[in-house]
This record gives sequence, structure tokens and C-alpha cells, in this order.
Amino acid sequence: MERKHNRFALVMGALVLALGGWTSAGATFPMAGVDPSQRPQGAPTITEVVRGPDWYKRALTGVSQPYPYSLRFLEDQGNWSTPFIHPGMPGRYDLRGWFSQ
Repeated sequence: MERKHNRFALVMGALVLALGGWTSAGATFPMAGVDPSQRPQGAPTITEVVRGPDWYKRALTGVSQPYPYSLRFLEDQGNWSTPFIHPGMPGRYDLRGWFSQ
């Protein structure tokens, strides 16, 4: 059992060293979240939301018209990540037919 722990510690140590060298190689981006009450100076901001016809087509994949009122939230959807417009699991869980196309 001790041999497994030593191997794990060795692998984790190598990983930390490798990632530490990789991330410090030239990262000059502002780090958000260090002080939640302050927005970092130079942090990017969203100035406009662009949703073209392709975005709506993707967001409404597998939903037939008339669209349910509950999907009105798409009008307020900003440029943040949403799982609603991406395929989920295949097979019997594919209720909207993402994988059958």
C-alpha cells in the first residue's frame, strides 16, 4: 500500500511542476475572483449580445412550433454559457433529437 502512495505522490508532484511551469510561461491575463467585491482592472466586459438566426435555430432544435411560453427566457439569454443550446446525452435521453440528425 505504501508503494502506491509513493507513486501517487510522485505523479502528482510531477503534474504540479509541469502545470506550474506551463501556466507561468506567459499568462498576463487579469485574475478574476481574487477579491469578489472588486472587478479586476482590464477585465473584459460584454458590451452587446448578438444572437443571429443560426443561434435561434440551434437553441430551438427539436422544439416544434408554436414554441412554449417557457422558452421566452431565450430572449434574455446573454453571452454566458447555457447547456440548453448544446446536445446532452445520446440514446433514449436525446429528447430533442440532437443525435438523430
